[in-house]
Amino acid sequence: MNGGRIVQLQQGANEARARREALERDELVRLLDVAEQRIESLRRNERLQLALYEIADLAGGSLDMQDMLRRIHAIVGELMYAENFYIVLYDDARQKMRFLYFVDKLDPYVNDPDTELDFDQADANLTVTLLRGGVAMRGPSRELRERHGIAHDESNGPDSADWMGVPMLREDLVAGGIVVQSYERPGVYSEEERVLLAYVAQHILTALDRHHAREQLEQRVEERTHELRQANLDLQAEVLERQRSQELQRALFRIAELSMTSETLERFYAEIHKVVGGLLYARNFYIAMLSADRTMLEFPYSVDERDAVRRPRKAAKGLTEYVLGSGKALLADRPRIAQLEAAGKVRSIGTLAHCWLGVPLLHDDRVVGVIAVQSYSPEIGFSSRDQELLTFVAYHIGSGLARKQAQDRLVQAHAGLEQRVSERTRELAEANAELVEQMGERMRAERKLTYQATHDALTGLPNRVQLLERLARAIAGARGDANACFAVLFLDLDRFKLVNDSVGHAVGDELLIEAGRRIVGTVRGTDMVARLGGDEYAILAEGLDGPGMAEELGRRVLAALGAPVWIAGRELFPTASIGIAMWHPRYENGEEMLRDADAAMYRAKGEGRDRCELFDEAMREEATRTLDLEADLRRAINSDAFEPHYQPIVRMSDATVVGSEALLRWRHEQRGLLAPGAFLDVGEESGLIEQVDWLMYARVIADMARSDMPGYVAINVSPRHFRSPDFADRLLGLVAAAGVAPSRLRIEITEVALLDDAPRISQSLNLLRERGVLAQLDDFGTGFSALSYLHRFPIAALKIDRSFVADLNGDARAESVAVIRAIVALAGSLGIEIIAEGVETQAQRERLLELGCTYAQGFLFGRPEPPA
Repeated sequence: MNGGRIVQLQQGANEARARREALERDELVRLLDVAEQRIESLRRNERLQLALYEIADLAGGSLDMQDMLRRIHAIVGELMYAENFYIVLYDDARQKMRFLYFVDKLDPYVNDPDTELDFDQADANLTVTLLRGGVAMRGPSRELRERHGIAHDESNGPDSADWMGVPMLREDLVAGGIVVQSYERPGVYSEEERVLLAYVAQHILTALDRHHAREQLEQRVEERTHELRQANLDLQAEVLERQRSQELQRALFRIAELSMTSETLERFYAEIHKVVGGLLYARNFYIAMLSADRTMLEFPYSVDERDAVRRPRKAAKGLTEYVLGSGKALLADRPRIAQLEAAGKVRSIGTLAHCWLGVPLLHDDRVVGVIAVQSYSPEIGFSSRDQELLTFVAYHIGSGLARKQAQDRLVQAHAGLEQRVSERTRELAEANAELVEQMGERMRAERKLTYQATHDALTGLPNRVQLLERLARAIAGARGDANACFAVLFLDLDRFKLVNDSVGHAVGDELLIEAGRRIVGTVRGTDMVARLGGDEYAILAEGLDGPGMAEELGRRVLAALGAPVWIAGRELFPTASIGIAMWHPRYENGEEMLRDADAAMYRAKGEGRDRCELFDEAMREEATRTLDLEADLRRAINSDAFEPHYQPIVRMSDATVVGSEALLRWRHEQRGLLAPGAFLDVGEESGLIEQVDWLMYARVIADMARSDMPGYVAINVSPRHFRSPDFADRLLGLVAAAGVAPSRLRIEITEVALLDDAPRISQSLNLLRERGVLAQLDDFGTGFSALSYLHRFPIAALKIDRSFVADLNGDARAESVAVIRAIVALAGSLGIEIIAEGVETQAQRERLLELGCTYAQGFLFGRPEPPA
């Protein structure tokens, strides 16, 4: 009996154990399904992120529109089935549409991207319904047509088993649509594909807008360049013509002067030769004159390479006599001379020239001589312009030769003087009229400059200058009124840099304008709203009851700014931090109130942003400490109290040191050795950090010249340095003066620097690279912009931000691995080195090696140390 009971108990236990094991298997299967779904979701997110990066990169590239669209088609095809794919653009105002891109394996329609279709006269079809409704559509095309009452039309293409179209929206208006379809399999597109395509569609629209804007800009630049080039050519021609006219005018003035100042005819002739030589080739030059009885030909002046002496001779049939007889200039080359000789009109006398030019000398309209130049070289000839020039000059030389008629020349000189006086008088009158016009233009310009000097160019709000003037009047009035109460509210938009880095400066400018509008709409009519620059605004509120009223005003402004805003197809949620400084008799000027309001604003940011903070005595003490630190910083610059500490950069595979990064340290007199975090903010705000950097650069280069440091040394360069046009030359000058090879020095910049002034930064980086100084991009991966800029700048290495390396052991491990893998792949395709920052554990090192990262920097390999 007991034995049977035991068997039953064992069977019950076995059954319970089997049920437990079945439940555990079911739970394991469920957890495995959840994990697989999570992995698949992460993969889809990664593919989507890479697709969006590629679309953004394509928009900033140099591909033409169709090549870019083919690449976008390929990207969409990686996300879903898109063998049949087209993009249509829609102009709601003009009721026009055009198929920008069309690929379909069954539909024979061939699109023309530039052909617009009349929307009103277009047959009803699914594409028209999508654009009119602005709502995504999905399902078999037959069912969609029946649902929307669309008749079947063969010209609209064959029916598809599954059809999906999503609109592209610009500021809530339909700007076009994207359609994918499948002819073989129904149910290809799910709600998830619909959401994905709608999200990608907005990025494609943004890419199309950016590409279109870039094409328009390039076209305008090309047109303007052509205009400037043509204007430059016209100007050069005009300048050349004026130079020739000036040379001729100087020559004529010189001839007129010589006719009265030359002591002898020989001196006069020699000076005339110099004048003619300044206008045309005159190495071989002579003047021939007829004797008084016109039977002899005399040569009062002659300089010639071949015929050194020209003796007087009887008039014969030479080229000189031909000009004397005809009274006209003669320009003759060898064939022309041979032609004249064959006709019996001339006979060569002396050495035969390759090119001969002679013009008559006239006196009282009578030919009295000839002035001639000639060339014995076939490479040198004379032109008709030279003939005109020499003829013109010869006329004035003939007048100068008639010195015996001094009275006539004097009369002519007086007439010429009167003419010049008249011309000068007319020129002065014209100059006076032009001056009056310029004065009017200057007055208008001064008024415009006055407005510009007191208003912000972007928002039209008063600027810092006008705010300080108003503050000065308020302070002056408050000193005579014990009950006066007013406040300055200093406002700074939170995370505004992220907007500029992610969606561009144009969107950032629109956000700044909208923020100004909202602030003005919130304050009272007597309050002044000013933009101080960047994303900073200030409010001067007078006639307050106390600090509570100022804080209430600040909260109203924050509430108005916090409302969502749509800009460039994106919904943004701006917030701000506000600091408030109340009037107190200790303030001497408006700058002091702005300074304290600014300090309170930074306290608001430190407390979590999107809030107001009132300036108090604790902040005043902090401001005093900041002033003291700035004074210490200035003294430290004078005493050169800064020193570099070097942290090695190694090849992870064998820990070989390939270089080091020079890190700034301040040897403070009381506080000891300080890292940059203790004084960098003060240095940036005061502008002293540039002087500190140059002291640092000099110390680093001196250390490199003095000691045999392994590999290269990287120095940190802030965006401020690139605003100086001579930064690269100055840095290279330090390297050359120390006798250090430029290839041993590298500079580290951040992604923010690439957005500051791209053309100037590119020029500086290219100059440094040509001389051997390479550039490394620091903190890579924390921003968005650098992906589309890497191919434009000569970047030699990317430093993966330490946040991704730290997360290799944290909760965000999968995301960090994905980001690092993407960065390594990108760098590998561009031939750029990869350096991981902040490597502190052996596990991080091993994981980075698996991901393909070659170099690293961090406490695992060495801490920053002073030079040995």
